[in-house]
Amino acid sequence: MNIYIRTDASIEIGTGHVQRCLVLAEELRKKNVNITFICREWHGNLIEFIQRKGFPVMSLPPINSRNSEQNENITTWMQHNWEKDAYQTMSQMMKQEDIINWLIIDHYGIDSKWERTIKPIVKKIMVIDDLANRPHECDVLLDQNLYRDIDNRYKKLVPTHSILLLGLKYLLIRQEYRNVTCINKRSNHVKRILISFGGSDPTNETMKAIRAIKLISKEDIIVDVVIGHSNPHYSTIKKYCMNIPTINIHFQIDYVAKLMAKADLAIGSGGSTTWERCYMRLPTITIETATNQSEILSYLSEIGVICHIGHRTTVEKEDIAENVLNLMNDPNKMNNMASALKSIMFDVNDHPVIDQLLGGE
Repeated sequence: MNIYIRTDASIEIGTGHVQRCLVLAEELRKKNVNITFICREWHGNLIEFIQRKGFPVMSLPPINSRNSEQNENITTWMQHNWEKDAYQTMSQMMKQEDIINWLIIDHYGIDSKWERTIKPIVKKIMVIDDLANRPHECDVLLDQNLYRDIDNRYKKLVPTHSILLLGLKYLLIRQEYRNVTCINKRSNHVKRILISFGGSDPTNETMKAIRAIKLISKEDIIVDVVIGHSNPHYSTIKKYCMNIPTINIHFQIDYVAKLMAKADLAIGSGGSTTWERCYMRLPTITIETATNQSEILSYLSEIGVICHIGHRTTVEKEDIAENVLNLMNDPNKMNNMASALKSIMFDVNDHPVIDQLLGGE
């Protein structure tokens, strides 16, 4: 079986789309499925990272920066140039003579127009989405998130024959998280904090969180700071933390799950890492860094799963410090959050999405 995955990463849009597609790709590879990625060469792309994982990547050309398109919002560029992107993608796929059983799309800039254009050369299309803000022409749609009234989000956006895979039971969680065995042994007393704002963090919320911890006069707190490959602020953060012995910097690592298991509290944004923290039952203070995170973070805060303190433009380091201290001084709040986390999560022993893809053939 041959499956192609069309997705992108960049400093602007982050790395979450690629990361969750890699989870799917690695599980499919175990079933002897041939996987090929198709990615555009945006600034901060993960093409080399995907290749190091052992997957071939067909690259779409970078955008001409002389026209300032490279710095334009990627989703907006895709909306204006969807036809160009679709035909460039088709051109790459048609270089292979084998039948394409599935095309998997994880991209906010792609909708039904793009999908209808490419449909003649593939047997089936699966879309991974979480915005529910545009129509899709697909056979399967996956949204692994938790929302109010999730069952009705896509009913008017996909064909009637489309199969909807909705909710946390379809969560694409990496093997490293499933391998951790001590997720229910966490202390309610905050002694170790994990700061992680995803792969890119263009507005440097990481530094804001570090400075917030520095405001807290407790020298026994250990802080682990995770920085991704696409983070443009790595050097600045490393220099700032160089002489602070309680802060550990971890750059482009493959052991985040182990750090989550050690931590008592996390500080981070929304996106796919939200569900990794939830799976690890890790209480978290969250800051919204992109508009697509708003609905999920607000709902999770409402049901007590996280402590959400607002949008990055309104949150200062003092706000973070205040909320950390509140949790440190109230173990009951930590315990309640841990209980809420446990109540929403499924034990992921296998990926039912894989069964859907392989069972359809």
